[in-house]
Amino acid sequence: MPVFTFKGTDALGKRISGERVAESKSAVQHQLRRERIVPKAIKEKGKEFTLPKLGTSKVATKDIAIFFRQFSVMIDAGLPLVQCLEILAGNQENPAFQKCLTGVRTSVEGGSTLSNAMRQFPKIFDDLTTNMIEAGEAGGILDTILQRLATYLEKIVKLRSAVKSALIYPVSVISIAALVVGALLKFVVPIFANMFSSMGATLPLPTQIVISLSNFVGRFWWVFFVLGIVGFLVLRYVRQQPEGRYATDKILLNSPVLGIVLRKIAVARFTRTLGTLITSGVPILEGLAITARTSGNAVLERALMKVRKSVEEGRTIVDPLRESGVFPNMVTQMIGVGEATGAMDAMLQKIADFYEDEVDAATKNLLTLMEPIMIAFLGIVVGGIVISLYLPMFSMIAKLSG
Repeated sequence: MPVFTFKGTDALGKRISGERVAESKSAVQHQLRRERIVPKAIKEKGKEFTLPKLGTSKVATKDIAIFFRQFSVMIDAGLPLVQCLEILAGNQENPAFQKCLTGVRTSVEGGSTLSNAMRQFPKIFDDLTTNMIEAGEAGGILDTILQRLATYLEKIVKLRSAVKSALIYPVSVISIAALVVGALLKFVVPIFANMFSSMGATLPLPTQIVISLSNFVGRFWWVFFVLGIVGFLVLRYVRQQPEGRYATDKILLNSPVLGIVLRKIAVARFTRTLGTLITSGVPILEGLAITARTSGNAVLERALMKVRKSVEEGRTIVDPLRESGVFPNMVTQMIGVGEATGAMDAMLQKIADFYEDEVDAATKNLLTLMEPIMIAFLGIVVGGIVISLYLPMFSMIAKLSG
């Protein structure tokens, strides 16, 4: 009989590995199930091998939302849990997601709950997802929870696309402006500089500045690339430090124009996440902790952890939210009304709907405001270079005509 090696977890969650002699993989699974072991990997010894991982493809949030939407439809139609996971894994085009769903199916088939099986893949199924799934399993409303998760993730995707649309235009205009200015300084200005030098013309100050910049770019163009790479690495290092991440997030939230949009995005995500968790039956303290970890903003995370500590001490949620200074007065007042009437989950969802609409309007206003600014900036920079090159020619023509 063939020998199989396995890796898994026992009933206490401890990782174990070993070997079993059996006729097939399914026989090994039955053996391990009787021993109350949840297998993660089973391979036939001496025959199977795995290539070294050169990289893992990321699973998009949109794909996860589609998975939950399809999963909820199948569960609502009465299909067994294992069969649903098997079908959905077979239909996945992303290899990483397919492998993840296959692992979840194997664990569920071995006796694990769906939430515990998903906890084995924290990079794809975060705390918010697994806690909501666990609440759905306990309450017998798994199909409803899956629908809520799909709706939540779809709204998160919409929110992210709004942020990207607000950033794409200014970044693209600035990049094009940098390329145009670099090309002018590198290739066009030296031609005019040689012509002026051969004619012995007296150059005005703007022309001298442009020619000096052209000489610098021609000799030390690589400095800009080095500075860009160093700046990126420094910013990345600072963002990896807790205090650095908090400082940069605070600067962004307090910035004049972009800060307003980012603050609305933070409020919309906070209320949507916490409202979805409370509606799904997750306790308020655990919901606040999960919302803080998944907020994506260090300032909001620290504020929510202080709110959680205050609520744990017996205070209402409104006062610490107001004291944090992160949330607008309207948000804290509406949450206070929801807490007093016992309908905080519904109130949080209404706040999220309102602020998501506000984000859409704010991004459109931001684009409308930045479009003329970017065009004016590009015109001034490029036009200034061109005019400075023609100034000596104007003076030479004036002397010749005189």
